[in-house]
Amino acid sequence: MAQRVVLAYSGGLDTSVAVRWMIENYGVEVITVACNLGQEGDWEGLQAKAFAAGAIEAIVVDCREEFANDFLIPSLKANALYEGKYPLVSALSRPTIVRHLVAAARAHGADAVAHGCTGKGNDQVRFEVATRALAPDLEILAPVRNWGMTREMSIEYAEAHDIPVLATKDKLYSIDDNLWGRAIECGEMEDPWARPPEGVWSMTTVRASEAKEITIGFERGVPVSVDGRVMPLHELVVELNDTVGAYGWGRLDMVENRRVGIKSRETYEAPAALALILAHQDLESITLERDVMHEKQRLEGRYADLVYDGMWFSPLKNALDAFVESTQQYVTGEVRLRLEPGRCFVVGRRSPHSLYDYGLATYDAADTFKHADSEGFVKLWGLGIQTWAAKQSANPDAGE
Repeated sequence: MAQRVVLAYSGGLDTSVAVRWMIENYGVEVITVACNLGQEGDWEGLQAKAFAAGAIEAIVVDCREEFANDFLIPSLKANALYEGKYPLVSALSRPTIVRHLVAAARAHGADAVAHGCTGKGNDQVRFEVATRALAPDLEILAPVRNWGMTREMSIEYAEAHDIPVLATKDKLYSIDDNLWGRAIECGEMEDPWARPPEGVWSMTTVRASEAKEITIGFERGVPVSVDGRVMPLHELVVELNDTVGAYGWGRLDMVENRRVGIKSRETYEAPAALALILAHQDLESITLERDVMHEKQRLEGRYADLVYDGMWFSPLKNALDAFVESTQQYVTGEVRLRLEPGRCFVVGRRSPHSLYDYGLATYDAADTFKHADSEGFVKLWGLGIQTWAAKQSANPDAGE
């Protein structure tokens, strides 16, 4: 049995209770690790809360730049949207956290890591599979999955043990946020027919009414500037969350298929993530060769599935990363987005490596396309179909 455990700590109800519960029920020492991934938080207060719950050490790591560079960039280059919609807000943060859990376990001589996930969610899969990939020797504890307490019982446990938590029995929603967006679930939204109440939205509350255009600059698939102002990605994302979110755009309301076999109604806010993926996809439309673009589009869904399913540190994910990276050599240029209330859409794109040839595309006097060449091409393209139709077809649409 483990003697010292490193716990992924958010400062919320479950992980705060988990500190004391593991001490009492497993007889372990607990070290907490909290990762600043861009979410709001009182980090000194969070450390104090961990110590109050019984932790022997409370570590806070500023992961914002690491999260953006090591996790958001690869996902953005892959245009990763789970089930064609969800930009993997929570899924991308979990391997970042696990990286630091394992590092803390090594540094402090721990023989186990722990998380505060329930048995119904995706995050238990992500935490545990990532841990086994990075440190197969470490034991994994899941107290919340096993303790059998309801939310109300956990609140009562916290009160009985003087554990400072803000949770109340009336707080209905579960919220997870970081640079890439915000996930909101539970409460009345567990009914897929019910409209999400306006009060659940935060990043996308409407604050702007006058339309505007912004230009996103990319270098080799990475967003590097807004309106010509160069900045690191973690700062760029914060700015776009504010700018795009002010128009009330970037909300998702979907029923998604969890890895554990449950269909779950989820709502998300991800204005920067969705705007950047939209712009990146559009820039690829003029910089990727046709077959490369089509194959990349075919694999993007598989990439998103792997990330969603907790397979960030896996051989197939690594192989797909290599393919995606090879496609980004010429994905450099600018995309212009127009923002209107409730809307964000592309109105222009340009690249020094663009494969768009005006002379080939235009129908005016500058046309350089050799139209006569098309006759032979079309005949050869359809020759197989023509031969089949003459020899074997019984197509009723062909007539007598």
